Amino acid sequence: MSQVHFQKIATELSVSEKQVASTVELLDEGATVPFISRYRKEMTGSLDEVAIAAIRDRILQLRELDKRRESIIKSLKELNKWTQDLEDQLQAAETMAVLEDIYLPYKPKRRTKATIAREKGLEPLAAAIFAQQYLDITEEAQKFISTEKEVNSIDEALAGSRDIIAEWVNESPEARAKIRDLFWKEGVFKTRVIPGKEEEAQKFKDYFEWEEPITTAPSHRVLAMRRGEKEMFLLLDTSPPEESAIDVLEKQFVLSTNESSQQVRLAVKDSYKRLLKPSIETEIRLASKKKADEEAIRVFADNLRQLLLSAPLGQKNVLAVDPGFRTGCKLAILNRQGKLLHNEAIYPNEPQKQYAKAGETIIKLCEKFDVEAISIGNGTASRETESFVRSLKLPAQIQVIVVNESGASIYSASEVARDEFPEYDVTVRGAVSIGRRLMDPLAELVKIDPKSIGVGQYQHDVDQTALKQSLDDVVMSCVNAVGVEVNTASKELLTYVSGLGPQLAQNIIDYRNTHGAFSSRSQLRQVPRLGEKAYEQAAGFLRIRGAANPLDASAVHPESYHIVAQMATDVKATIESLIQNETLRKSIQLKKYITNTTGLPTLQDILSELAKPGRDPRAQFETFQFTEGINSMGDLRTGMKLPGIITNVTAFGAFVDIGVHQDGLVHISELSDRYVSNPHEVVKVQQKVEVTVLEVDVNRKRIALSMKGNKPVAGKPAKNQTKAETETDMQQKLNQLKQMFK
Repeated sequence: MSQVHFQKIATELSVSEKQVASTVELLDEGATVPFISRYRKEMTGSLDEVAIAAIRDRILQLRELDKRRESIIKSLKELNKWTQDLEDQLQAAETMAVLEDIYLPYKPKRRTKATIAREKGLEPLAAAIFAQQYLDITEEAQKFISTEKEVNSIDEALAGSRDIIAEWVNESPEARAKIRDLFWKEGVFKTRVIPGKEEEAQKFKDYFEWEEPITTAPSHRVLAMRRGEKEMFLLLDTSPPEESAIDVLEKQFVLSTNESSQQVRLAVKDSYKRLLKPSIETEIRLASKKKADEEAIRVFADNLRQLLLSAPLGQKNVLAVDPGFRTGCKLAILNRQGKLLHNEAIYPNEPQKQYAKAGETIIKLCEKFDVEAISIGNGTASRETESFVRSLKLPAQIQVIVVNESGASIYSASEVARDEFPEYDVTVRGAVSIGRRLMDPLAELVKIDPKSIGVGQYQHDVDQTALKQSLDDVVMSCVNAVGVEVNTASKELLTYVSGLGPQLAQNIIDYRNTHGAFSSRSQLRQVPRLGEKAYEQAAGFLRIRGAANPLDASAVHPESYHIVAQMATDVKATIESLIQNETLRKSIQLKKYITNTTGLPTLQDILSELAKPGRDPRAQFETFQFTEGINSMGDLRTGMKLPGIITNVTAFGAFVDIGVHQDGLVHISELSDRYVSNPHEVVKVQQKVEVTVLEVDVNRKRIALSMKGNKPVAGKPAKNQTKAETETDMQQKLNQLKQMFK
């Protein structure tokens, strides 16, 4: 079936069969998606990670279909039900639903009404009625009355025959396909609040009386309805109009208007209500849930990628602050490599208000440890602590930056944090995490379960296996895109390097601790259990700065070192001078180095890498500051223009931190002056934006914002404007609030 699968995938993804076959071959050999995308472009025709992952996922689905097909064929043979015609039907089936429909009549089942009717000898009567020829059904049914078989009347005989006919209708692949199609075309989600739970279910108020077509229901609403049902606040129905479904079945099975046909008509109605509807509804609910999951997971993955690849401050001496009121602010001094040098607590906020002592402590620490940046978590007391630190008038070169601390508390209580800082408590570990995620967000965030970072949408409601696969893909993609310095990387960071994993990552750490820093990539071969395959997959993504061979600090794979060496020889230069001299690189004729295994895409990558060895693909860090004096929801006024940072992007809009301890929502209709169908077209996580306040609902803790007419900002915040926009413009925006808060 492989060739058939390759053809199918090629058609679905609009690529060639050769690209699919080569990609599957590499995947089957154990190659990772980042490795294939970066170092096997000749084999795949330069497919990117998205296409490679799509091929991987689709071939797995098709292979699962094959396994189920073979299992069904085996079962049919064991039951002596196998025929060549059945196998032909099974081989032609392209979905799991069609496979199961074909198998359903032969599938061993529990004792049903139809089973009982057959035991009473009523199947011949059912067959006669189902044929719908002229028949005196009373006279025919009389023949099947038998006290021995517990058929005591004509009505019982007819009822039993209808049970058998109902099962035949339910087991008809054609009927199931038609009803399945009807569910998708005309099915409607209908929700009602469970009587008596109106007060408890306020968070699902929008769904107390709600209905919308299955085909157009967005992911977030599907998941919200299902959560309301799961928490036993809502009743959820998913079906088309009953009369439409029965009409479809009657057109297929009711062939006349005689007495037999009337019995068939009754059986069809019973079949739909008792058998088909529950079965297909369950199937459609699962399918719509899967579709909603896929969209939610896609949004989560996009957000996670943007967060992981957010700009790093870089190697700086950092004073990290985990702010608080009663318990004080925890301070942690980190050197340029992120090592903890000192920690203590200060109490500048309520209720202690030890301004002078706290200020003196910070000033002394900044001087003693040559602090270059102060990282303040954005949790409780964040704005108060930021205002306090800025009031100290520290040297201008010390940047004061508020950092998103989502997940820091999860990290501080984790086994990873305990292993890293066994002698410190969770408050110190949390402060360290806040400081490190400013220096290098990627290196720190990989230590935290992505689901704890706060950029997901109904993340606990979606398929957890699919979610983990997608998020692992994103983390691995980001880690390998940036590259990892093998002599300073944590186990968690190394774990996501192509070809490694937890055990090999730990082996690298152990080897590093025992033998000192790695001096070359080739030395990695000496790490226990790190074989040739793992080395091939990982080497290009691992960096060794200061190595004798400058290529060890680049993304050039060791398998291509000889090509670079030949290039240098041909232009009568060293590798070092080739890296430093653009004129020399421009003189290289790439076609000269093309071989059966190395093509132009790889050679172009090599030349590009020589121009900027080991370059970081992430953006340059830009400072940001919230508007002074706007610290709580009570400080907000309609019409204000404020700087903010995107914290989460969903299918219905984007959440923005404007520095008031409650993110505001920019509904999708307010993201841009032009029509937007996907919020990711306009904004991304960690993007700095300017927003206009539309409405503030303190009781419900909701802030409605707009980005219309505003531009992304960087550096200094925009000047605050408290004057409301024109009455006409504001009225247009306020009219959208009802939709916005759904």
